[in-house]
Amino acid sequence: MLRQLQELSVEAHGAIAVDDVELTLSAAADQAAEDAPGHGEDAVVWDEIAAKTGEQTVLTGTFLALIIVATMIAGIGVLLDQPILIVGAMVVGPEFGPLAALCVALLRRQPEIIGRSLKALTVGFLVAMGVTVLSTWALTATGLVGRDMLLADRPLTDFIWRPDALSWVVGILAGVAGMLSLTSKKSGSLVGVLISVTTVPAAANVAVATAYGVWPEAAGSALQLVINLAAIVLAGLLTLVVQLCWWRRVERRNGGIVPRPRAERAAPRVSASRRPPRAAG
Repeated sequence: MLRQLQELSVEAHGAIAVDDVELTLSAAADQAAEDAPGHGEDAVVWDEIAAKTGEQTVLTGTFLALIIVATMIAGIGVLLDQPILIVGAMVVGPEFGPLAALCVALLRRQPEIIGRSLKALTVGFLVAMGVTVLSTWALTATGLVGRDMLLADRPLTDFIWRPDALSWVVGILAGVAGMLSLTSKKSGSLVGVLISVTTVPAAANVAVATAYGVWPEAAGSALQLVINLAAIVLAGLLTLVVQLCWWRRVERRNGGIVPRPRAERAAPRVSASRRPPRAAG
């Protein structure tokens, strides 16, 4: 329907707006959902996904503020070896928006959005890490934290700078879950994805280790960050490809047309006032 409206140039002379309907009490709507191919929970409206993710590629002040705050929280969590602070930083971090937009733009071959997504991620992480380095020096000067805290045993958070094969596995699984939650509007699943990957914590560990000149740990954290970002993008893109191929198969199977309701359901009712009179007995 959206494609046909665009072929009529409706969006060029006016606008096409799509809103979610919270409640529908309609036998006709229920029958239409039943007759449509596939399941409504699995449906992907590509124009909606592109518009939603495209809005998250702009490098705004809010995006920078959120990623800076998240990285600073994670930096303190790394020094204190506190998983609670690490989890909180993961939830606050806004980096999944540009990552999802990058996946969609790669699938739809949109160079402009690809460039904006990469710019938001690159500038966002670099600025956040730079501010975290400065905040670490400031906290050290006040005596609140110290280099010995970074060099001490941190069994609860040392995984952040020690990447291994499982880092790829977790990143790929998170990318699949994140893209499915985005296309199916399952926001609860998206929160779990944000908690499961160590993008912001890895960036924070890079900043803290750089501030104290612990270069091996900074290098390990940087590798962890690259692995997670690459795994999320790869898995998200593959998830979109699978969804696209699946719905094309459903469309071909149904001849490209949504089945009409059965004839008995579509037949108009005859009102009592228009019924022919009975023959006299």
